[in-house]
Amino acid sequence: MHPKHNILGIQISSISMSNLLDDFASLIRSSSKASVCITPVNSILAARKNAQVLAIYNKANYTLCDGVPVLWASRFLGTPIEQRITGLDLLPALLEFCATNNFSLFFLGASPGVGDALKAKAELLHPSINIKGVYCPPFAAKFEKEENDKMMAAINAVKPDIVLVSLTAPKQDIWISENLEYLDTKIAIGIGGAFEVTAGLINRAPLWMQKAGLEWFYRFTQEPKRMFKRYFIEAPVFIPLVILQKIKGSR
Repeated sequence: MHPKHNILGIQISSISMSNLLDDFASLIRSSSKASVCITPVNSILAARKNAQVLAIYNKANYTLCDGVPVLWASRFLGTPIEQRITGLDLLPALLEFCATNNFSLFFLGASPGVGDALKAKAELLHPSINIKGVYCPPFAAKFEKEENDKMMAAINAVKPDIVLVSLTAPKQDIWISENLEYLDTKIAIGIGGAFEVTAGLINRAPLWMQKAGLEWFYRFTQEPKRMFKRYFIEAPVFIPLVILQKIKGSR
């Protein structure tokens, strides 16, 4: 088992990408089930306001560190997380991992056409990859039972090893928590907006901005209306809360 460290009440996984993929291979071969949440700052703050989401993140098998501020916070608190693993890093790694090991994938969610574009890009990059299906449900804050049954039926008909869910957080994490036990799959991952970037439909920040912790600013320049609240209203709350955790912990 990998260690987890407390960041504002959420137990964040401390694990490297290579060890994470090794764990995935073991889980698939042993027919076990696992849920994976990817938690940037806004997800951590959302969990503080929602007991259901907090419980989901703390119950998940893997709750990954997405974001340089989360990594910095872990170091400041004296419990450094081994590696930042974003959805944008995990998805390309997963495509290669599945192609190499003959594990199958299913793409659920995102906007119409995005899953198909990702499938085409993945098959171009990895001709041997086994993508068993793509399903794009209509947008809804919460799916009606009929639609939810369609989503699960599409997955269970093909029995993929891994289901990637792109419904935005924490909606995708709630969906996985509520449905994983009924799905004929081994691993379900809430992958966020990585479909669009990996498919080449949206550009990712340059590497120097990623390393400098400025990827958020690059995303803001691309989608200012959607990202303003996240980065300029919600995110500034994070640092004082981490400082307060440090003070309380020292006492």
